[in-house]
Amino acid sequence: MPAEAKTAAETAAKDAPPAARAVQPASPPLTERQEARRRRILHASAQLASRGGFDAVQMREVAESSQVALGTLYRYFPSKVHLLVATMQDQLAHMHGTLRKKPPAGDTAAERVAETLMRAFRALQREPHLADAMVRALTFADRSVSPEVDQVSRQTTAIILDAMGLDDPTPAQLSAVRVIEHTWHSALITWLSGRASIAQVKIDIETVCRLIDPTEVRGPE
Repeated sequence: MPAEAKTAAETAAKDAPPAARAVQPASPPLTERQEARRRRILHASAQLASRGGFDAVQMREVAESSQVALGTLYRYFPSKVHLLVATMQDQLAHMHGTLRKKPPAGDTAAERVAETLMRAFRALQREPHLADAMVRALTFADRSVSPEVDQVSRQTTAIILDAMGLDDPTPAQLSAVRVIEHTWHSALITWLSGRASIAQVKIDIETVCRLIDPTEVRGPE
């Protein structure tokens, strides 16, 4: 882990009470009231991140904005990194719903996936501070954040498979999807750091999406 990432992750962990930092067992499904509370927390996190990025998301301010006790907030999200990774999953879920209402129109799976990911990218581009906060949290995430990171990965995979029009992908197709995911996340990082333009991101996304069509032709091995 890079020194900067390690420091940020450790700082976020130290902000949490000892009980919140302990490994927690799997929780039962949330009640309607608990789900509403969780949604308020995620909304407050996104709002604060949109205004000032990663550093603007302070757990006490999130608790105040979402009208929950600070201890309650830590029971839902043990650290800021947990919270922001969960916020990214929530944002991707919202994008997924929007994409389903207006599916991509490309003739091939590669074209549809490239169009889908660029639409998702442009949605993040409209909120650069929020995008930076969420991507930084993903970068800082350690093993304790694995469940939230896995949710982000599953949501991204679902978006790509929907664009491909697949319900039962082959191992080869899933491998291609993973490479596309990695490229998309890397493109976000290079764009946010100012090392890539939107045009360069588009070229990279379109290039990696060409992995899909040969996979479809070859099928399972």
